[in-house]
Amino acid sequence: MDFDPVLALLGLPLAFVLGWLASRFDLRQLRLDNRQAPKAYFKGLNFLLNEQQDQAIDAFIEAVQNDPDTSDLHFALGNLFRRRGEYERAVRVHQHLLSRADLSQDERHRAQHALALDYLKAGLLDRAEQALLALEGTRFEIEARLALLANYERSRDWAGADRVAQLLEDSGQGSFETRRAHYLCEQAAECLSASNSRQAQSLLLQAITMSPQAVRGRLALAALHSSAGDTRQAWETLSLALAQCLPASAPLMAPALAQSAVAAGQVNTALTLLEDCYSHTPALDVLDAIVTLQSLDPARHASARERYALHLEKEPSLVAASKWIAGEVLSQEQFHPHVQRALDHAVRPLSRYRCMACGFEATRYFWQCPGCQAWDSYPARRIEEL
Repeated sequence: MDFDPVLALLGLPLAFVLGWLASRFDLRQLRLDNRQAPKAYFKGLNFLLNEQQDQAIDAFIEAVQNDPDTSDLHFALGNLFRRRGEYERAVRVHQHLLSRADLSQDERHRAQHALALDYLKAGLLDRAEQALLALEGTRFEIEARLALLANYERSRDWAGADRVAQLLEDSGQGSFETRRAHYLCEQAAECLSASNSRQAQSLLLQAITMSPQAVRGRLALAALHSSAGDTRQAWETLSLALAQCLPASAPLMAPALAQSAVAAGQVNTALTLLEDCYSHTPALDVLDAIVTLQSLDPARHASARERYALHLEKEPSLVAASKWIAGEVLSQEQFHPHVQRALDHAVRPLSRYRCMACGFEATRYFWQCPGCQAWDSYPARRIEEL
């Protein structure tokens, strides 16, 4: 068949028109997609600012469907799932990001960090540990180490926590000496549970050397000596602790000091130490220890309980008033038990300890708050004295 130049000339304009129409269609579709994605994105932001997380998630899912290659939308969606407690969906989003070949190295590290947080929140501690360890040497290294530290504390891996705390300290993130001393004390407690008192004593001595002003290691060491029958050593440990530790921690040491003084025959020396301590820190636990020791002396027994009345002259205290009334004879003594029971009920909440970080209250002292997991967040004095 011969080539007809006339048909070629007629076909060129037709091809041009078809190409122009196709380009216009593609541009229109592109503009439509671009309008839909930002609209869904800003709609999601609006819901998020109004704390409407369900609607925000729906809007971000729509935005991701319109622009599946945008990693920022995936991160926003994954974080929303985590905040809502939908950890499985958050994990799927961040795992999808990690599986993408077009992701930059920095965004890959970001996705790895987000995935580790998902595992932490979900309580998958083993997977969280692996994900966090993979972030060593990245810009998320410090955040990963802090999360790893919390992870080890939560799983009670005190050796691992100590190792990470040392790395954080070496990288200039502040001093972790007091916290590391707590880790040593926790390991010592585990050794005592396993009847390994020799190793426990070694760990407690390390804790005291690491944080000399902290009271926990000294209290635990004195208790170890007492349980072994070495009352003299227990007394010397506690009397030295009262002199070397922070004065604010005296209320924690006073009861154990009084008990060890009685066992070691050092009542008068202990009274002198506690009286001096009370003059600087008029705490009720210190006063209770003084009253206990004075009550052992027949010459002082009658006036021992009067110390609570003297305390009331310094500070109004319902707890001190209740303890004073307990030893007094009232004019209508038949009502004394009822009055005493009412007072004991009223002072019970005032005798608790309160975490200064989260407000969790407890009847006994905790070195680490059971509520927020903060260390040394409980003051040594009780609620009424704060």
